[in-house]
Amino acid sequence: MVIVAIALVVQVAILIALFLQTRRTAQQVEKTISDLNNKVSPILTRVQILLDDTQPKISTMVSDAAHIVYLARGQAQKVDRVFTDATDRLRGQLVRADRILTGTLEAVEEAGSQFKHSVWQPFRKASALVQGIKVGLDLLRSRRGKSSHGEEPLEQEEELFI
Repeated sequence: MVIVAIALVVQVAILIALFLQTRRTAQQVEKTISDLNNKVSPILTRVQILLDDTQPKISTMVSDAAHIVYLARGQAQKVDRVFTDATDRLRGQLVRADRILTGTLEAVEEAGSQFKHSVWQPFRKASALVQGIKVGLDLLRSRRGKSSHGEEPLEQEEELFI
């Protein structure tokens, strides 16, 4: 029983030492937490003040950015309408110019064709008539020359023909 009493006293001593050590550790943790709280509290206060100051500014900036985007979208739509209208007008003017040029070219071609038929046709006829008269005169000369010179003009004519 003495051994049990000694073991019990040793156990109580160990438990008292553990209790004291735990209390000392708890006090150190409490002191560390208190120091940390004293150091972090001003930082958190400053961050809160900074957030309170900047929150309206950030809200205003977001609102202004949204308004700028709205205005830019409206301007882009106006520019798109202007360019679309301008391209439509340009397309219409190009079609109109194409029609005018086509009509002009057709008129010039028709005038050229009329000129060809009205001027060149009589000129060809006159040229053919002159050529016919010339052949007729040559034929008459050759017959007259044949009767007076014999066969010599025929030979000249054959030489010219070759």
